[in-house]
Amino acid sequence: MCKDCGCSIQDHDHTHQEGHSALHSNPQLNDAKTVEVITKILAKNAHEAGHNRAHFDAHKVLAINLMSAPGSGKTALLEKMAESGAFTFGVIEGDLETSLDAERIRAKGIPAFQIQTGSACHLDAFMVHKGLHEMPLDDLEVCFIENVGNLVCPASYDVGAHLNIVLVSVPEGSDKIEKYPVMFAKADLILITKTDLLPYFEYDIDHEKAQARRIKPNVDILAFSTKDEQSIQNVISWIKFKKSMRS
Repeated sequence: MCKDCGCSIQDHDHTHQEGHSALHSNPQLNDAKTVEVITKILAKNAHEAGHNRAHFDAHKVLAINLMSAPGSGKTALLEKMAESGAFTFGVIEGDLETSLDAERIRAKGIPAFQIQTGSACHLDAFMVHKGLHEMPLDDLEVCFIENVGNLVCPASYDVGAHLNIVLVSVPEGSDKIEKYPVMFAKADLILITKTDLLPYFEYDIDHEKAQARRIKPNVDILAFSTKDEQSIQNVISWIKFKKSMRS
């Protein structure tokens, strides 16, 4: 998690400076001082995440955090959601640099706010808080938070979403779920994407499903391809059902 890579030292107040001091004075990230700093950061983040959720709740907006490795198809999924017209939504986009994904979403007529994280390999609740104030929440049913492409760090940071969807694509190989269990343990829905490529890759989809349910027995799993209309409708139905459960 971020306690291993050090990117959690991205807070916006005194803890930020304290964290950098701890890191630079001792490169071991498991010493007591650094653990204390990271614990403070995660506690502050959790508090802000609760505030974000309350904000979404007040506007009756379902917030969904999308997480995956780079290139698994998060933005392509959102484009298909936009084309479906099944519900109104906005997107808070997270990337290290560029606004390319937000531009793709806006081109579909969907409001999107880009967050450029710089060196941070995940969104946190404070970043998302900025974005949600840029969303026309009164006009939305769902707000997607497209996290930075990374199968490690985003799992440690509650951003204030109600649900987590984790994507894993066929070209990544059928070992990612067991290699990155913390991420998939946080999933409410696992989407196995780019299934139209199954004939061209040695990908054991049954193995991946078994690994997912070993980590989280009650997790929902759907196969998805942008070329398969039924798979798109299945994801839409899942989201609409979850939305109805919160109404």
